[in-house]
Amino acid sequence: MGVSAVPNVDVCVVGLGPTGRALAHRAMRAGLRVTAIDPRPDRLWAPTYSCWVDELPQWLPSSAIATTIPAPTVWTKVEHRIDRPYCVLSKPGLHEALPLDDATVLAQRARTVGAHTVELGDGTTISAATVFDTRGLPALGKRRAASAHGIFVAEETAAPMVAAHEGLLLDWRPENGAGPDEPPSFLYSVPLGDGTVIFEETSLGLRGGMPQHELRKRTLNRLAAHGIRLTGDEPSEAAHYPLDQPPPKKGVAQAVPFGSRGGMMHPCTGYSVADSLALVDTAITAVLHGRDPVAELWPRQARLVYWMRMRGLWGLGRLTTEQSIAMFDAFFSASPRGQRALLSAHDDYTALGAVLFNTVAHTWPFRWRYDLVGWTHRNRWLDYDFDQAPVSAARR
Repeated sequence: MGVSAVPNVDVCVVGLGPTGRALAHRAMRAGLRVTAIDPRPDRLWAPTYSCWVDELPQWLPSSAIATTIPAPTVWTKVEHRIDRPYCVLSKPGLHEALPLDDATVLAQRARTVGAHTVELGDGTTISAATVFDTRGLPALGKRRAASAHGIFVAEETAAPMVAAHEGLLLDWRPENGAGPDEPPSFLYSVPLGDGTVIFEETSLGLRGGMPQHELRKRTLNRLAAHGIRLTGDEPSEAAHYPLDQPPPKKGVAQAVPFGSRGGMMHPCTGYSVADSLALVDTAITAVLHGRDPVAELWPRQARLVYWMRMRGLWGLGRLTTEQSIAMFDAFFSASPRGQRALLSAHDDYTALGAVLFNTVAHTWPFRWRYDLVGWTHRNRWLDYDFDQAPVSAARR
């Protein structure tokens, strides 16, 4: 027999990652009756979260930012300085900026999640006018993925590669030991504002992703190329998640998927937190006015942007390292608006279409464009066996 039902509420949020906590917080601040559900509601999140500063909503205090990089670096064949401030979020600062003091917080696991009811593991049933499901992404399988292995290094040790207030957004220099016939990856490295720098080898778009042991080996190769030797005791983090989670369909009787679960995972970059934070108030305003949050979050323009970015994801997942460098070299020569349209903007479909077309048009040699658009090598790297990979000259 179930425990007595909790009284009806306006909003029930299932999952208290950064996205769910922000949604519950802003709903509470809007005067709605909120119940939030998570097995460990007070835990501090494990992943490192970063974004462009201009993506963050105005209501988020500066205490949520751990450190800012005024002009991050991208290495392709040459060095590109991106004149757009980038930041690493402070996990304690972000958590404290999203208090849930007037919400009902239940340390429970959801057994079933429906459009208006949530059944908990102890049998309790929560009923709500709107249920938001922010529990993150389902299992990866063979879906197109983001994979990363990050190693946390003391700032003084990292200084030969990354100085204070600098960061490597994408480092495609040929220093990771991978050969030309192996799936590509790049380095992401930023200071975290706590005395450490993360060095994170990253793969985007491979079906099933790249294994952690391969990414770690490539990270260590890069560090060694700059004379950085580690003790082996440095902490690390792993990331492995699908990039192709679609936006929800309108008019379907279900809980509202929000955040990465609701299509807000950027297919080409793997970022989701900043876009989710920026869209929280759109979802809450829809609830306040009795409108469909899915329709408000995903108008035609936003769905078109998602569709075009998915084409970019498919292109990323079939390129070689050489082709990836040429493609990113073309992209980071685009206008600031074009770069923002791909990297950030939720619904700027005209600029996104233009920058995608120009990126393909300026990728050289000409024959590589066929791979980008999927006319050739559509399934390159599918079921690639990293354990049986040939030893490249760079590794010998």
